[in-house]
Amino acid sequence: MRDHEPLIDELLGRFRQEIGADLEKYANHVHRVFETCVMRDTEPANRHKYAIAAVFHDIGIWTARTIDYLPPSLEQAEHYLNTTQGGAGAAEIAAMIYWHHKIRPYHGAFPVTVETFRKADWTDVSLGLLTFGSDPQMLRRLRRKFPNAGFHWFLIRKISANFLRHPLNPLPMFKS
Repeated sequence: MRDHEPLIDELLGRFRQEIGADLEKYANHVHRVFETCVMRDTEPANRHKYAIAAVFHDIGIWTARTIDYLPPSLEQAEHYLNTTQGGAGAAEIAAMIYWHHKIRPYHGAFPVTVETFRKADWTDVSLGLLTFGSDPQMLRRLRRKFPNAGFHWFLIRKISANFLRHPLNPLPMFKS
């Protein structure tokens, strides 16, 4: 576990203005998800992908000011990948972002990275109740190193407000 993944800090810095006062809570969530990914998948070539997906997976909450954040998050990731990497890795990272709230296991293209990312996000969002085999002691260390800082309460408030506006679609980001 590193202090901080430099690419994550660099990418989050690009959204400092949009994220505003929520930066610490989102940055810590991003780092926890990333670290859980690299604990589960030690393939060095995937580390960069996890860092990018972690930063962009929920970014649409702030850039588009919506809880229906998957489309704007995907747009932001695609823009970044197209402008910095000629689109390399875009399909894989898009799949990681699109399916990260899938309730059931993912079966499709890029199964290792998509499923690893899905499990890592669920582990963090569930506050470690779902571990998918991750070491609970390591998860506790991660939460101490990158504290919640109100991230889950933030999500509850956003989802509750969305429920009042869209009672038939309160969780548009969830996939079965």
